[in-house]
Amino acid sequence: MRIAELSRKSGIPVPTIKYYLREGLLPPGELSSPNQASYGDEHLRRLQLVRALLEVGRLPIASIKEVLREIDRPNPNVHTAMGHALKAIGPEEPDSELCREVDELIARQGWHVGPGAPAREAVAEVISALRRLGATSMLDRLDDLAELSGRIGEIDLEIVAEQRTPEEMVYSAVIGAILGDRLLAGLRRLAQESASAKRYGNRVKP
Repeated sequence: MRIAELSRKSGIPVPTIKYYLREGLLPPGELSSPNQASYGDEHLRRLQLVRALLEVGRLPIASIKEVLREIDRPNPNVHTAMGHALKAIGPEEPDSELCREVDELIARQGWHVGPGAPAREAVAEVISALRRLGATSMLDRLDDLAELSGRIGEIDLEIVAEQRTPEEMVYSAVIGAILGDRLLAGLRRLAQESASAKRYGNRVKP
């Protein structure tokens, strides 16, 4: 397909596609003439990924390049690609003192988490904020929440393992890492509304 058709199918303007091409976010098409290039379904798939990472995941261009560079390797590594994605959405300067309580939680759960994991600082900051606000009830159930999160993490990786090729596994892992948080947040809100209606008797009209 020509770039105009690629634009129509993806919903992304031609100038934006050309920008992605210049930045290396989209591989070049196959030249059909000196001034014309042909694009395939793999370009459409890449555009959809880039758009999701930019607009939904809100990753900076530099981080997206790192993720795509891993995906494009001959033997892409799922763990490395997820690391690039998670690093991009996590805090930049971990505070070792703040992370102490999170390290204890990680140890209790028996999780295998590297010391540089961005989520350590993110969780530590939330714990610190909850304590400052006096909202200790949630902290009292921290291990329960961690156990549920552990199961969610296992499901995430089960989905990745179901993919047929290493490239598809990495693609699935990156999408799950970036968009999964938004999905889970939405599902949690729905579950909270349902639980509230059941517990307090306020039935929501269908």
